[in-house]
Amino acid sequence: MDDVVIITAILTLVAGIGVFLTACSMLSSNIESVSSKKMKALFSKASKSKLSGVGIGAVVTAAIQSSGATTIMVMGFVNAAVMSLPLAATIVFGSKIGTTITAQIAAFGMVGDSISMAAIFAAFAGIGACMTFFSGKENMKIWGGLITGFGLLFVGLAMMTDSMSGFAQMESVKQFLAGIDNVILLLFLGIGLSALAQSSSVVTTLLIAMLVTGLIDLEQGIYLALGSNIGACVPVLLAGWASTDNAKRVALILLIFNIIGVTILTIAGLVMGTMGITYSGMFNAMFPGAPATALAMFHTISNVVFVIIMLPLTGWLVRVLFRLVPERKGFDKKGEPHLYYLDEYMLKNPPLAIQQAKKEVLNMADMAMDNYRLAIHMVSTMDFSEKKHFYEVEEELNYLDKEISRYMVMLSEHVLSDKDQTYVSTVYHTTCDLERIGDYAKNIVEYAEKMDSQSESFSEMALGEIAQLKILIDDLYDKIRAAYENADRSVLEQAYLIEDKVDDITATMATNHVHRLNLGKCTLDVGSEFLSLTSDSERVADHLINMGKTIKLYT
Repeated sequence: MDDVVIITAILTLVAGIGVFLTACSMLSSNIESVSSKKMKALFSKASKSKLSGVGIGAVVTAAIQSSGATTIMVMGFVNAAVMSLPLAATIVFGSKIGTTITAQIAAFGMVGDSISMAAIFAAFAGIGACMTFFSGKENMKIWGGLITGFGLLFVGLAMMTDSMSGFAQMESVKQFLAGIDNVILLLFLGIGLSALAQSSSVVTTLLIAMLVTGLIDLEQGIYLALGSNIGACVPVLLAGWASTDNAKRVALILLIFNIIGVTILTIAGLVMGTMGITYSGMFNAMFPGAPATALAMFHTISNVVFVIIMLPLTGWLVRVLFRLVPERKGFDKKGEPHLYYLDEYMLKNPPLAIQQAKKEVLNMADMAMDNYRLAIHMVSTMDFSEKKHFYEVEEELNYLDKEISRYMVMLSEHVLSDKDQTYVSTVYHTTCDLERIGDYAKNIVEYAEKMDSQSESFSEMALGEIAQLKILIDDLYDKIRAAYENADRSVLEQAYLIEDKVDDITATMATNHVHRLNLGKCTLDVGSEFLSLTSDSERVADHLINMGKTIKLYT
């Protein structure tokens, strides 16, 4: 009989954990879709304020249900140089507060003498599923997915509780667990469980189920929960150690934070124990008859205490990180083609990846236009001192076109709002337009090289027209960039007017060129390069307009 109980309990436990993790994933993805604007606005407010960093970390983690996911996402921001290490540290600190929401939800479902509250909330899974399958509106489907995820949390919780009830029927299991009272051993057990589950939230929820069924007491649950904080660092450490130095430093922030916090609270608990005071006694007194709530509140309060302890030490922690992971001399990523704002870690939070994708596209646009301006400078002055830099940027534009598109493919595989999905689809075309601008700039440099080899140059009149054309295209780019960055259709309308002027001036330049040929003020070979330059510049304007037009698709 015991064998049947054990096998059934193990299978139910595995199933419960699977349902619980699936629920967390559904909640995370659908919350991101519902609140993508707010998530973006939240991170855009990140500043040097320590408290704002803690608040951002707490809110984002409460939404995506994982401090590990938040930390991995922060790795991407630090790698992209859009977030400082001290700010990253405070966000990681805040994530430890946000991650406690899962245990609070689980404890709330245990209110009373039974799990009836959990059963009521579990019914939300069916309600949400009906909304998802029978609604034709995308927004309702997202809300349905969110409600389903919320309900499945309690389905998983009920299954884990049932499995613990199975173990609780076995006297040998109860006696074994009751005999584990060594604080250090409990900490290491918590570390091991969390490392296997790769989530302190799952372990704490499991501990709540064990506590309610009487398999463990509150004191055991408290130290197991403390250990789970350290074990949850394993996936973050694995991700960080396979990446850049900054990623390693961010991963170490989480590890050092948890080790220091757990050490302090453990030592404090041992000292209090010599005076007959225990954490379980304190929290049982604060929450009498509600062991699940007592454990969840300890989990929350202990993490808040961790933050209070570590926040003043942020500067010291950053210095320690640079000693543990020093800068590698001679290593300079700037000399290689690379993404500036995007990182695969950011895929953990698609709405924020969308925000960074726009910055990446704008950066590529700046690079393409800088090369166009440099090309005009070369052909106008025959100054080739920056030619090497020009071709390095041209190579990087080709790289960015491929890499941004590759990133968009990965991003499109995640759950996105309709607006974000549409934006992702436009990026493929925009990067192609920008890469073509780089190609036209390259054509102009080749005209300059050919003219230089033949000791030719444009006439003063032609140079004046080229300068006027460049001013117009610069003005056009400024408008397109502003329209794209702010999704501003009114600015886009201004850009259309400038493009009309570009068309007019290039037509005038062609007419004037024929007149100069007739007067003998321009040679046929130079004239050919001049006409090609005006044609290429007009196409640059067309590609800029294409970039701006994309905002009509998602605004």
